[in-house]
Amino acid sequence: MTIRGHAPATWVAGALASFGLFALLGNLVTSHGEPLAFLAWEGSLLNHSTLVAWWLTWACYAQVLIPVCIALFIIAALLPAWRVRIAMSVFTLLLCWRGADFFQHYFARLRPGDWVVKHETTFSYPSSHAAIAVGFYGLWGALFYFSELPRRVRMVAATLLAMFALAICWARLALGAHYLTDLIGGALLAAAVVCATVALVTAVFGRVAGPDYPKENRAV
Repeated sequence: MTIRGHAPATWVAGALASFGLFALLGNLVTSHGEPLAFLAWEGSLLNHSTLVAWWLTWACYAQVLIPVCIALFIIAALLPAWRVRIAMSVFTLLLCWRGADFFQHYFARLRPGDWVVKHETTFSYPSSHAAIAVGFYGLWGALFYFSELPRRVRMVAATLLAMFALAICWARLALGAHYLTDLIGGALLAAAVVCATVALVTAVFGRVAGPDYPKENRAV
């Protein structure tokens, strides 16, 4: 994912493509159900490392996200060069969070019948955890990777955050809270939100990184 150098129109196209795939998948799974091949694989992951999965699930609950956002705003006050990126990440978090909730009610897909630890009664498609994992934690991985920080720091931070986002998605399968297609839908929704947000930020500010960064290290 190369952020630098893309015009807003390119990001808008990415947002439309991602949202189109998201809507198409949502209509398919609500009409035809989960593919049988996916069901077998999902069953093999159910109820494994349950405690770890439960703790990962908490990473997308308000009890964790609100303190994280407060910490980010404190960092923004101390590091002006990161303010646009921090504001963008919180904005995408809110859009992914509320957008997933809205579309869950729109598609009204029931949760899987098998569940572990907590029986969640909200609708299933798309997964709000997957949307937040990709649209917030995954986005931060990209922001670190394309930042002005030393290369080793960028690589380590980006890798850890990408793995963390994937682990959150795995946790939802391990707890029986979602189908695989719910996670794919959440990721597609997050991709649409991120692309649209980057398009807006680049249109308004010209780039995501601060104006004093060397050209090769700017986030956009």
